Amino acid sequence: MAKPRRYEGKDIAISFDMSRCVHARNCFLKLPQVFDPERRPWVDPDAAPAEEIAAMIRTCPSGALTFERLEGGLSETPPGINRVAVQENGPNAFHGNLIVDGEPMIRATLCRCGKSEKMPFCDFSHVKAGFRATGAPEPSGKDAAADTPGTELELIPCEDGPIEARGPLEITAAAGDRLHRGTRAFLCRCGMSSNKPFCDGSHKGAGFTAPGPGES
Repeated sequence: MAKPRRYEGKDIAISFDMSRCVHARNCFLKLPQVFDPERRPWVDPDAAPAEEIAAMIRTCPSGALTFERLEGGLSETPPGINRVAVQENGPNAFHGNLIVDGEPMIRATLCRCGKSEKMPFCDFSHVKAGFRATGAPEPSGKDAAADTPGTELELIPCEDGPIEARGPLEITAAAGDRLHRGTRAFLCRCGMSSNKPFCDGSHKGAGFTAPGPGES
């Protein structure tokens, strides 16, 4: 995977990982003076106060944008509770103390349509593929007590299979309603489960292929 591009300003440095971008356009819509895809370079870290830029970057769902405060301001820290929001007709959006295929992250959008060419990450292929899946599935009925807040959540891609979530996790609808709470789950990434967002084994009969741990 390509190394993120770094844009360093006077008070803040912005890093951008194109391989994780899902084109949510939060950056351009909220701070067009800083993020302008029509400009080269497209990021100007001195075009707005560092705190405004940092606040916007915290809303980037994929984690493609990250920042480093150079003037002594606060860095981004994980929230106390690990959460994944199931997006309508789209990916699973994670926010927490994440370890994604061995790499520490705070935000990540992982494919659930089965079509991404950048597994385990979403690459927006669900739009072209016409993927349809509700962002408000039925609650699982499981509401187990979670581990200590702040505990790491490992997200492990199973070869030719689902994403294993190992650690405390709340699964919510896109609107925020809690659907599931526990410390282990297997989440569909082939797009064919009849029990989305959970895996039901459909990938086996469908011949689904996707990289396993460390193969992305």
